[in-house]
Amino acid sequence: MLKVVFIVLGALSLVLGVLGILIPGLPTTPFLLLTAALWMKSSEKLHNRLLSNKYLGPYIVNYEKRKGLTVRQKRYAILSMWILISLSFFLLSGNPSLQLILIFAGITGAATVWYLVPNGKNED
Repeated sequence: MLKVVFIVLGALSLVLGVLGILIPGLPTTPFLLLTAALWMKSSEKLHNRLLSNKYLGPYIVNYEKRKGLTVRQKRYAILSMWILISLSFFLLSGNPSLQLILIFAGITGAATVWYLVPNGKNED
């Protein structure tokens, strides 16, 4: 029964991670890592499919291998996040309250990536 719960939670986490690619403020990497951890404990088949996925697998494999994100990956993640935040900021030009929330979420997300995600080793 616990395996089924982990599989369902992993699927939900995967959906949130994929949505995080498109929605500013919703993180991608933590949800993908959570999916990998949940599926590793519940379904070797799903875990292997996730790791071998053309688009999502390399992020998880690199994170596991390097024990974090390289400074270059962190910069890219933060830059991508701010590009989408900027786009959303201008689309919400008539709502200063939402713009303020968006900016606060962006600062929080960038600080989290920069300071809380461990620095991984560069590939040899």
